[in-house]
Amino acid sequence: MSQLIVLILIANVAVLLGAYGFEILGGLAPCQLCYYQRIPYFTAIVLCGAAWFRPGLARPALVLLVLNYMASAGLGVYHAGVEWTWWPGPASCTVMGGSGLPVEELMAQILAAPVVRCDEVPWSLFGISLAGYNALISAGLMGLSAYAFMLGRKDRNHGRI
Repeated sequence: MSQLIVLILIANVAVLLGAYGFEILGGLAPCQLCYYQRIPYFTAIVLCGAAWFRPGLARPALVLLVLNYMASAGLGVYHAGVEWTWWPGPASCTVMGGSGLPVEELMAQILAAPVVRCDEVPWSLFGISLAGYNALISAGLMGLSAYAFMLGRKDRNHGRI
């Protein structure tokens, strides 16, 4: 089970390095939903670290990892749906705030701010955007976490699930 936890930890670090690589090296500015999709990976790193350093925490950490990846996959599906215009995205990705400001100040704010929209696909491979890949990777890590949990359960029950 500890080997799987290390594998899950490495996968999370790789995903975050990939996200920052697309941002820094690839020049793809993330939208607000992209930033939100990074949070579960940071959370998973903390959970994997706790499970690795404190083996007694492995089983509860794996349960939390399954729930964490379930939320992450849901967020990826939501973001992909926004990109495909299946449903509307959050206003923070498409509309700038500023009610109550004078028109000149509002125009200056709009012109100065870089707009990164959540409903546009800046990069895709095989017709799948980064949000779609996030959903797929999260679903895979959720399955791996559930498998690690079941292995631990099988070990505790002497081979019986």
